[in-house]
Amino acid sequence: MFSIVDVVRSPSMSKIVAEREVGDVMSVGARNAVRIKLRNQNAQGVVVAVHDEPPMPGDISDLPFHIDLPPNRGRYFVYHITPHRRGKNRFGRLFLQARSRFGFWTLCSERRDPQPKEIRIYPDIQSVHAVELLARRNRLAQAGVKMSRLRGRGSDFDRLREYRREDEFRSIDWKATSRCQGLITREYVIERNQNVLFLLDSGRSMRNEVGGISHFDRALNSILMLSYVALRQGDSVGLMCCSNQVDRWVPPVRGRSAIQTLIRHAYDIEPTYHATDYNLLVEQLRQRYRKRSLVILVTHALDEVHLTSISRVMRQLKSPHLVLGAFLRNVELYERLNQIPETDLQAFQVAAAADMLGTQTLQIASLQASGLMVLDVLPDELTGNLVSQYLDIKARHLL
Repeated sequence: MFSIVDVVRSPSMSKIVAEREVGDVMSVGARNAVRIKLRNQNAQGVVVAVHDEPPMPGDISDLPFHIDLPPNRGRYFVYHITPHRRGKNRFGRLFLQARSRFGFWTLCSERRDPQPKEIRIYPDIQSVHAVELLARRNRLAQAGVKMSRLRGRGSDFDRLREYRREDEFRSIDWKATSRCQGLITREYVIERNQNVLFLLDSGRSMRNEVGGISHFDRALNSILMLSYVALRQGDSVGLMCCSNQVDRWVPPVRGRSAIQTLIRHAYDIEPTYHATDYNLLVEQLRQRYRKRSLVILVTHALDEVHLTSISRVMRQLKSPHLVLGAFLRNVELYERLNQIPETDLQAFQVAAAADMLGTQTLQIASLQASGLMVLDVLPDELTGNLVSQYLDIKARHLL
């Protein structure tokens, strides 16, 4: 009898209105906010436990949660999801749960959207937007990126100004100096309208993961960040993804909307399980784009043989392009190398890791000795190193 009275006098779950608010686009590897709005249309308050089915795979924080809903009032709660995969996805059901007034029953309700909203999970565009916001506030140093006009030994004349102690003597304009009765220096800016082509390995080696995020996704995030920097410098940016075939080709684009073009064309690319055909990559690049460019190859070498084939391709690209190879390090090998062995087996594993990394280091040094530029970095450090290398290339007038 008491249990029946408890049900009758308890709040009705059908009078609790639930709504999910989320954007159409999320960023892989970044925290994305999801707002759950609840409104209690009962005449009495209720504490509701809420669970959701966000797009998977990913990391979820602050879910499930409890929220106290006063009578005839609404409240909201925000939880966060960090997606691990790009592409199209959907939210699932929304679950509500509450205790009856006297605690005899658990009241449950399941909400399913009649037309589930499609979510597009893009590369980490949040970082690009953050840098853009800092750029507008002239605070780009906080992001480790210098977005102002690069000054150096370019060939485009910018202005005349007073001589400074660090200026080169050859930059002094002697005619202006004689007129002004003081040392006057010519100032140049780095050339614009140059081309940056990204060759992104989309083969099986890029399926390796660190912290649930694949090497391919980390590389794509870094490429988009550098693309944003290059586009702001007035350069054109193109992208080719290649495994055993050309998976995606975006011809060089420029302008304010170019970064959105790159994101739209790249957000649904996934690395394959096929070995990358690097000879095909060279052949296709030569067919599709012949103009001298800064070609940046981003890949992950599995072993010595793999690195040898990549090295051969980089040497072929050297004419007519300026080539930069960005190699993602094997995180597990480096972690193993830094371990202190406690058993004979661990000592053998550390020695094997040291031998493999030593061989790769020698091959990379050989590439550098042949005039190629190489970055050998951990996946988490790729973005900063790529941007710094690009700015250095522009400042040194190498392209």
